[in-house]
Amino acid sequence: MTPLADRYGRRFPYLRLSIIPACNFRCTYCLPHGYHADADMAGPLSLDEIARLLRGFAELGMHKLRITGGEPSVRRDLTAVLRTAAAAPGVSKLAMTTNGTLLSRRLGEWMDAGLNAINVSVDSLDRATFARITGHDRLDDILHGVDMALDAGLSAVKLNAVLLRGVNDCELPRWLDYLRDHAVGLRFIELMQTGDNPAFFRDHHVRAETLEAGLREAGWQPLPRAADAGPAREYRHPGYAGRIGIIAPYSKDFCAGCNRLRVTATGDLRLCLFGEFGIPLRPYLQHDEQLADLVRAIGGQIGRKEQGHFLHEGRTGITPHLASTGG
Repeated sequence: MTPLADRYGRRFPYLRLSIIPACNFRCTYCLPHGYHADADMAGPLSLDEIARLLRGFAELGMHKLRITGGEPSVRRDLTAVLRTAAAAPGVSKLAMTTNGTLLSRRLGEWMDAGLNAINVSVDSLDRATFARITGHDRLDDILHGVDMALDAGLSAVKLNAVLLRGVNDCELPRWLDYLRDHAVGLRFIELMQTGDNPAFFRDHHVRAETLEAGLREAGWQPLPRAADAGPAREYRHPGYAGRIGIIAPYSKDFCAGCNRLRVTATGDLRLCLFGEFGIPLRPYLQHDEQLADLVRAIGGQIGRKEQGHFLHEGRTGITPHLASTGG
């Protein structure tokens, strides 16, 4: 096993695999008009293709895998995908990001298939605001699913909330009340500009530093960054069961700790969510005998990974919307 490393010394044990680009929500910051597939778009990777893909990444030191979309639960064979992923050599953590619409009904099934960590997108704790952002009045059912996940003994239960000026940026007190007795990791995510949302971004972007200042004033203390941690800046408070992480892609040093690569639902390798480079891996996923070629193809691209995405300098990259690349 030769761990992937780039020219800046960063290692990449973490793969984010989108299994379907479609989503059943209409989030204002991502797919405000719903998902519409291109007529000439190829179908998502099959189970066999996923198994071969993961074997290739395992050869290169991947041990953490996150299933994303779109919305993964839109894919009818999601449980089989999870079972295939859990069986991949070397995978020690199998996580999934979901909007939670099927969480309360399918959690046990997913855990039996090998899921051991979950992130749930919950952009507001106010029912009306949640419906305004997502296009669906499902908050109560989703939070019930989160409670079930906490009781089920998953290794990590996290909530993702995208910060939106004038929409949910006033909810910190409500979130703190929630965290007092819910042992979740809450991720506040800075809104990112994509090819489809420049006007929305301009009107709703909130700098993460503004929120961090409020946390510090409320007594929340920053935690040292673990060696294998992701990009979130973590905070804890002794009076609360939960923790808070700030994902601030517009901070200058955001990419210094990058440890993940992405593969789209149709099998394209993406070195960065906002990067300009990527190659199709699907041609290397048709036969088991192609493993060595797949490993060479992945390894040959890592040298093209840039030092950063330079969002703080105004770049948006090729990403039309986050559902297209797996967020």
